[in-house]
Formats: sequence, structure tokens, C-alpha cells
Amino acid sequence: MNFIIDALDNQARATTITLAHSIVQTPIFMPVGTQACIKGLDSIDIKNLLRTNIILANTYHLYLRPGENVIHSLGGLHGFSGFNGSFLTDSGGFQAFSLGKNMKKCDEGIGFKSHIDGSSHFFTPQKVLDIQYLLNSDIMMVLDDLVGLPASIERLNLSVKKTTQWAKASLQYHISKKQSGLATTNHLFAIVQGGVDEGLRAISANSLVELGDFDGYAIGGLAVGEDTKSMYEIIECTTKLLPIQKPRYLMGVGTPENMIEAIDRGVDMFDCVMPTRNARNATLFTSMGKISIKSSRYKFDDTAIDMNCDCYTCQNYSKAYLHHLFRSNEITYHRLSSIHNLKYYLNLLNGARSAIIKGKFAQYKKQFYANLEQQE
Repeated sequence: MNFIIDALDNQARATTITLAHSIVQTPIFMPVGTQACIKGLDSIDIKNLLRTNIILANTYHLYLRPGENVIHSLGGLHGFSGFNGSFLTDSGGFQAFSLGKNMKKCDEGIGFKSHIDGSSHFFTPQKVLDIQYLLNSDIMMVLDDLVGLPASIERLNLSVKKTTQWAKASLQYHISKKQSGLATTNHLFAIVQGGVDEGLRAISANSLVELGDFDGYAIGGLAVGEDTKSMYEIIECTTKLLPIQKPRYLMGVGTPENMIEAIDRGVDMFDCVMPTRNARNATLFTSMGKISIKSSRYKFDDTAIDMNCDCYTCQNYSKAYLHHLFRSNEITYHRLSSIHNLKYYLNLLNGARSAIIKGKFAQYKKQFYANLEQQE
């Protein structure tokens, strides 16, 4: 993996990441494709309408169904899905934590029961990497110990220790694979934990950096119950502890405001289910704020969702039509609304990149908030 910093504007960064299947320019939002697809969209939509070249897939879900060996036999994630851009896969630890019945953590890993059929499974640091190797992820996440907030200092301290322990095992295993001539295009990111305690975040970040040469670093365990002010403070203190010449990924945090604030604090990469989930539930993002397309006020509105948006939906369909599709429970609504919300996110971060390169991110951020104040 090649990583270049193209421009700095205070803490905000524009960077370029070269992966086996694509070149990724940051700041970047990665649409979530849990089951090797973005809900309601296909690989042609991703390529031609979203025009993005990296998405996220879920190790836990794909391990349970259809299974990593099935995907491997059909060409890995790229051949299986028809998407020839890059894939980032998470470790599955969050899903084992949130979906697995009778989930148990021990020093060796995480035991859980499938949410599909109740079968028992066990994830170790090595196991989740073996799954991701077969998926052929461009970027793989280590297994980490996620803790919901609020949590006791004792539980957070244990989370940091386990996360560091598992990251060490992951890195050693990954290095051994590369020394054998394998996994040369699969890149490994560590995950910083520690809740909203700055001291524990520092211990976690410093411990991971000291372990060795991870390809990138993620900030995990946020947007899980803490207040926004605390989240921003933790992002700021953590990014300052991470290597300058490595990508920084904020996991699962994703309102437009969250992303703008995190970019201002040095984050490069984002993912979140919010744009697609909100779209399916009638909430659409615009440059002037959010709207609820189910509202009767849009029944006769022949304008686009956002006059400033260049997405396929805004170029071809009106609010009135989207309102009708939602009220009629038409599947087409899910596709058109998801295309719009995802393109809004992608455009927002692409605009941030352009502003950083011009040295005008502060102005971009100010205008972003000024536009929201004009919300209809």
C-alpha cells in the first residue's frame, strides 16, 4: 500500500492511498455494503452513479452466509460481487458483540451464537484474518474488544489491554503470511479503543504504534452512547498520537456534521450506515439540511431533492415522485433515495478534499454550517 499526503490545512488532510484494486483519495466516505452489496444498489450503480472506488463489507455476516470459502471459490469479494474497486472489511467483532446471542469474550477471542441459526462460533485474531484473506479484502481490520458507553474505567482498561493483545497477535500472524509470500495485497489496520477517557486512548494508541508497522490506524468505540462533545475531544486527542504517514479511519461515525468536524481534526476515512438507513426511512440529506420526504408538503413539489446535487436521482426525479414512491412502499424508492444520500456524502467529502488542497477548509466548514442554518 502506498500512502501520500497531498495537502495539509491545519489538521485537515488530503491524501492518496494506492491499493491493489483502486486509488483512494481522501477524505473519503466508504458506503457500507454489509452483504457484499449496498442495500438496493448493484455494482453498476456503485461504479457509474456513485463513482466511488471503495466500499465496506462485513466479515461476520459474510462468514455466516454464504461463507468465506464460497466467496473465495467465486473470485473473492471482487469476483463474487462484480465490484472491481476496493473493499475494506471489518473484523466482525462489533457484530459478534451486538448480534451474537450469549456472546462471551476471553483472552483468546470472542465466542458467540449466530443470529441466523443459533450455531456456536469462535473468533480469534488469526481466525478473522483467515476469513478476510479468503474474502481478499484490500483493507482488513484486526479483532478488537468493543465496549458500549457508558462503561466503567475497569472495563475500558480491560478493553484496551485485550485490543492491544489481539492486535499484536494479528500483526505477527499477518507478517508471517507475508513472509511466506501470501497476503501481499491485503493491508492491516489496528483499532484504538479506550472509550472517552483520554488517558486510555493514549495508552491504546501508543501501544499499537509501538507494536510495529500496521498499514493504518482506526479510531473505534465511538458513537456508542457518548455525547458529541466528548466524541470530538477523543478524536482530536487520538489523531495527534497516530503516525502522520498512515491513514486514519473513524469507524461507524457518520452524520455530515460529525465527518466535517473529524476531518478538521485529522481523520481521513469514514463509514456509516446512516445515509442508506435514513434514506429507506424517508430522511434525505441536502445541502440545506435534512428533509422528510414522506411529508405531505412534497406531494406536488416538482423540484429535485437538492438543487445543488448532481446525483442521478436529483437529475431525473422530483420530490413529488420520491414522496409517491415512499408512500406506495415501492422498492424503487429505496434505490433512488439511497443513491441520493450516498452521493451527498461522497460529494461533501470530495468538496472537503478540494478545499483542503486550496487551503480553504475553514471557509468550507463555515459555509457548510451556514447552509444548514437556512434549512427549510
